[in-house]
Amino acid sequence: MGGLEDSRQPGRAPDDIERAHLRDPSDDTFEISRHLPPDELTGWIRRYWVPVWDVPDQRGRVQKVLQYPVTLAVVTPTYARFVGPQRGLSTTVLEGRGWAFGVKLAPAAGQPLLGGPVRGITDRYADLATVPLLRDLPGLLRAVMSEDPGDEAAHAAGRTLVEDRVARLGPLGPEDRLVNEVVRTVEEDGSVLTVTSLCERLGLSERSLQRLTSRRLGLSPLWLVRRRRLHEAADRLRQQVGSLADVAADLGYADQAHFSRDFRTATGYSPREFATLQRTGA
Repeated sequence: MGGLEDSRQPGRAPDDIERAHLRDPSDDTFEISRHLPPDELTGWIRRYWVPVWDVPDQRGRVQKVLQYPVTLAVVTPTYARFVGPQRGLSTTVLEGRGWAFGVKLAPAAGQPLLGGPVRGITDRYADLATVPLLRDLPGLLRAVMSEDPGDEAAHAAGRTLVEDRVARLGPLGPEDRLVNEVVRTVEEDGSVLTVTSLCERLGLSERSLQRLTSRRLGLSPLWLVRRRRLHEAADRLRQQVGSLADVAADLGYADQAHFSRDFRTATGYSPREFATLQRTGA
């Protein structure tokens, strides 16, 4: 399956979905295929991910994710959800055999798909049938995925179904492009460690940025900066690069203790525990 080899190698975060996934590298009960959208839809769709799992015991496997500042569309055999941004740790328990077809939407996509501010769905989800452009996706995706959920041809057919509907949003407007740029700047510019520096990069006042991110992302600018630091921290710990003090300093924390508290609060692991898990899988 596409992306499977990378997704099972400790110490590697081959893409943004893997970067956000706080996985145990020894867990071989699932495989994930990952796919990019066509260039003309990258302003609305970031990525697809299709996990297929087979958990042999009754305990299940808890998957922990530090979600990005975006909305998700997720279809499984038993539910179909439009998932809002999650400010805390997102957890899902994989049990038995199953699959999911996931669409990681671009930051700009939430409001036009919902027909209202994204803050109304922060830390929540809605039935996908309530999202007008996507209401018929659950049945269609289940039909193409039912025979063999690991089949790349089924994944391609599923992507076409999604893209045909998302394309109806039309071209991005100025504010759509701006909100995508806000998130891109936070994620890609490592020098942005404060809301003040983010405002300076974007040429926006803090008040204007607050209003924009509340309405379009359901989040605050401070949350964006903090979440990016946590993603970067998890990535550095996977790669075993530098000491904990170095990681804390590079990410703008006042000291290692502050970094450790922040990381444990967000993930449930201390930085040292997470680094050990990535190294040993135990």
